[in-house]
Amino acid sequence: MSYAASTALQGAVYQCLRGDGALTQLVGDAIFDAMPTEAPSGVYVSLGPEETRDAGDMTAAGSQHDFVVSVLSGSDGPAGFSAVKAAAVAVSDALDAADFQMDRGELVGLWFLRAKARRVENGAARRVDLTFRARVDLG
Repeated sequence: MSYAASTALQGAVYQCLRGDGALTQLVGDAIFDAMPTEAPSGVYVSLGPEETRDAGDMTAAGSQHDFVVSVLSGSDGPAGFSAVKAAAVAVSDALDAADFQMDRGELVGLWFLRAKARRVENGAARRVDLTFRARVDLG
């Protein structure tokens, strides 16, 4: 079992999202590697929790990473889900088309697993949590 590729995967996902033109048109530079201490204005993206499992075999070490990317409406964000869902679609599209290189390990596959859209902060804000699965070989 190995957790060795976790940092490299997180960095690659972050750079992929930061470099995606469609996503930056919707959220600007409001793409965070960690949840901001204060909610920014408008819609923003934050990398979230990750769960890692062993995926090695007889030939090499490997890991399976289930990770969350959250899209949220900030302190003065839109009242409905439309803008948050549009940004969530851009996140999904960016990762679906991703062909990124990692500092450690090799990305074998990246899949969308599920999304959950909900109201937060007593219904004043919106949130979409997208869960993806990555398979990494450490060869």
